[in-house]
Amino acid sequence: MSKADMKNQTVSGEANGGTILEVRGLKKYFPTKRGLLHAVDDVNFSIEKGKTMGLVGESGCGKSTVGRLLLRLTEATEGEILFYGEDLRKLDKTAMRHARRKIQIVFQDPYASLDGRKSVFESIAEPLKVQKLYPDKKELEEKVYELMATAGLAKRLANSYPHELDGGRRQRVGIARALALNPDFLVLDEPVSALDVSIQAQVLNLMEELQEKFGLTYLFISHDLSVVKHISDTIAVMYLGKIVETAECRDLFSRPLHPYTQALLSAVPIPSIDYHVERIVLEGDVPSPINPEPGCRFAGRCRFCEERCHKEMPELKDMGNGHFVACHLVNG
Repeated sequence: MSKADMKNQTVSGEANGGTILEVRGLKKYFPTKRGLLHAVDDVNFSIEKGKTMGLVGESGCGKSTVGRLLLRLTEATEGEILFYGEDLRKLDKTAMRHARRKIQIVFQDPYASLDGRKSVFESIAEPLKVQKLYPDKKELEEKVYELMATAGLAKRLANSYPHELDGGRRQRVGIARALALNPDFLVLDEPVSALDVSIQAQVLNLMEELQEKFGLTYLFISHDLSVVKHISDTIAVMYLGKIVETAECRDLFSRPLHPYTQALLSAVPIPSIDYHVERIVLEGDVPSPINPEPGCRFAGRCRFCEERCHKEMPELKDMGNGHFVACHLVNG
């Protein structure tokens, strides 16, 4: 097999356009002394090629676990992860290693995700060496410098170590590593939450430029709705392991239907002294995700809760125009 074939090879079933990733009935339960912790519980979504889906929710809702499940960094309990129509969960180690060329992740903490003993050059070159794509030293060097330039890193930083870089540059190293194998799909797990606001804008602009240049597809995981609004085409709202609402970005912000989504949006700062939004304060305690009670997970904090909400788990209902909501009180 030629080097060009190796670089362009993808998992079987690849096609241009359409759905690149579809998740069906994804579950992840962690055993504890008190029972099973339902970190991700029957999650379903799909992402179109070249688009960005934002996954939002409070800390601990399971959104980062979803990202790790997609790459099988954590193994799912149940469900299907269809990448170009092929279930990643059914691939053996060799096939999964090959599939990871096309699906990569950028982690939240750019300092923790990089090996402090490796220079910028060595960190970016590592995935290329693991996949044995550039056995020629000169070609490898040229590729690494090309990736550095793509991620906005000066060539002079090649021999620097993570502790010598600021947060923005460290995250650019992580982005360059993720791009090394020419992926089609990136999981962005809170990629700007650890950065200063001014640096956040630079990294977000870089991600948008890369998406346009390479036709990338993103799952953008964040707790910050204002950031998600800036970059996403569609948004899924997650609460205690369940997706409670999905919609196109503009539709979700103009017409939130789930009480939890409404509360989240009411907390988004508006840069205007003339625009006022009634703040919805959520009361009550977050229920335990260990052996959760039947019914809606949000029932104990919902201001509209009825008796039915404590007994029956609501299903995602189609409200039209790709807007889905899981709430007994919203009528289709």
